[in-house]
Amino acid sequence: MSIALRDGVRHLETTARVSLLVLALASGVYTYLGVRELLEASPAAVFFAAIIYSAAVSVAIYAFWAFLMRFLPQVVDATSRMLLLGAMALGCVMIVAMSSWLNASALAGAAALERHLGASLAQAEDEFQRAYGNALATQGLAPDIQLAATRFAELAQAERSGSLTGTSGSGTVVQLLGQMSNQLAALGKEVAASGGRIADLNEEGARHLAAMRERIAASGPVAARAEDFGNASTALAGVMTALQQASIAPAVKRIAADLGENFIAPAADGRTAEIAGRQTEVVGRVQTAVAAQARALAKAADAVIDRPPVVASRYEQISPAEAVLRYANDFVPSWAGAISIDLLPGVLVLILCVVHAAIRREGAPLPRAGEMTAAELVSALRMAHEVGSAHAALRAPPAPAAPASDLPDVPGPRLPEVDPAAMPGTNTARATGSDVAPDGSAALPSRVRADAEPEANVTALRPALRD
Repeated sequence: MSIALRDGVRHLETTARVSLLVLALASGVYTYLGVRELLEASPAAVFFAAIIYSAAVSVAIYAFWAFLMRFLPQVVDATSRMLLLGAMALGCVMIVAMSSWLNASALAGAAALERHLGASLAQAEDEFQRAYGNALATQGLAPDIQLAATRFAELAQAERSGSLTGTSGSGTVVQLLGQMSNQLAALGKEVAASGGRIADLNEEGARHLAAMRERIAASGPVAARAEDFGNASTALAGVMTALQQASIAPAVKRIAADLGENFIAPAADGRTAEIAGRQTEVVGRVQTAVAAQARALAKAADAVIDRPPVVASRYEQISPAEAVLRYANDFVPSWAGAISIDLLPGVLVLILCVVHAAIRREGAPLPRAGEMTAAELVSALRMAHEVGSAHAALRAPPAPAAPASDLPDVPGPRLPEVDPAAMPGTNTARATGSDVAPDGSAALPSRVRADAEPEANVTALRPALRD
């Protein structure tokens, strides 16, 4: 199996180098597309700077993985292997820092920018709704103000017939009640007028939000659409500021405070002391009612004022690379693809480490300079087998010759007798020393049998070759 693994490693060496080259070039292309969005200069300067950076990244990635493919599988001791694995981890971090995030920007930069536009739109809609709600909350005071004005007007009308003081006419009490009713009615009109202004601002803000949605849904370059989106966002921020200023709650609180604190009771103008006394009593009750109504209005106005103010956030223009980093959780597949392009050779390195470890466990001969290859070894053993067979044939006793009496007499010349040892081409030299067998034939190593198959002798000679 080890021989097959070694042949596979040798045959796939070119494939591994070509694959590494293609992956490095692909990473360089996407790095070029990503870095081009980050540079701000003339088109020519951006082009050359991006080309130089992407070329440097491609060369660095190719050299890094080529070194690891060459050396890491060959390292055996644990310390050296751990150091190389640490260098591999450090290199992977550097590759991600200089290339992978730019690859992700090229793969998902436009989609990340649209995601940023969508997030900005959602934030703008929420802020606008809160600003509109704060401004509209003031309109909730209008029914209370109108009810109080109507109440004072009804009391004034009732006093004209003498319901409060027992004396009909338009005296001090009627004038006081009419004055309170008119003040509250004027305040109600101001609140209603602010409602119209708030409605107009709401319509304007809705138009800006619709324009922002159109920019997101439209087709075309996302950079141009993002610029238009930013303009609409700025206009919407102005509308929200106007909504904050349109709130009439502070004015309601001031008017309510004036009603309660600056109440001036008119002097009684009754013709008699009894009538004047009743008028003074009614005026006191009116003052108490006005103070209670003022406190209620001030409390309602404080509830509106105490709402947290809305600060309109401005749209932030970002690059595709920054958008990919900010919304990385939404683009996990793109990040996985970008990182895989750069780090896939690491898997090939680990495969080579496993294969070389299997080869070492099988005890396959490691090739060194000056030693024969496996094919040469098989050929040599096959030749030794043939030589051994020839020696065995020479050592075999000759077959008995037929008696001469049994042979027919054949007329003609007789062939001369020839000594086999003197025949040309016959190796009569004998090995000496340890290479001579007891029978005079050349001795093979003790682990090699001349009559064995070459494949069996390969297995027997492996320990000797390693020595």
